[in-house]
Amino acid sequence: MALPEIKTVLYTTSLGKHTRPVFRQAVNLAQQFNAHIVMLHVIEPIGELGHALIQNYLPEDTVKKMHDEGISQVKEQMKTRVAKFCEEELGSLDKALDLDIEHVIVEGNYTDAILHTASKRNADMIVMGSENTFGHHSQTTRQVIKGAKVPVVAVPTGKKFK
Repeated sequence: MALPEIKTVLYTTSLGKHTRPVFRQAVNLAQQFNAHIVMLHVIEPIGELGHALIQNYLPEDTVKKMHDEGISQVKEQMKTRVAKFCEEELGSLDKALDLDIEHVIVEGNYTDAILHTASKRNADMIVMGSENTFGHHSQTTRQVIKGAKVPVVAVPTGKKFK
């Protein structure tokens, strides 16, 4: 029986400082299967109260401009992290690796956004961290594993909770 083909790996990241082992695993899998990586960062919405407060103090066009600038900054941060990873971890390889990485930012609930993006991008596998600040990803990881239609690789990040 042949193993299922892996063409797209969805790598979720909080962009935290403990996420490199997760990205390393995504890169290893993508290399192994010659797969495309969708690097996903989810931003939770600020909620109704926060939105109402902001609207009372700032004009709508300013809020939209700040939002769009924030999204652009996160995308740049994602690209910078990939470049730094390639320089630090792949620079010593004999041949340069051509990583096929698409940067995606989605706003919404972590679990729903990850599962929706996996479906929308036809991901064959999800790679995510199993621990993160305030335990978000531990809980999110469990929910993604429960709701995913594809295999989920949960990578320990080394972040411990007290």
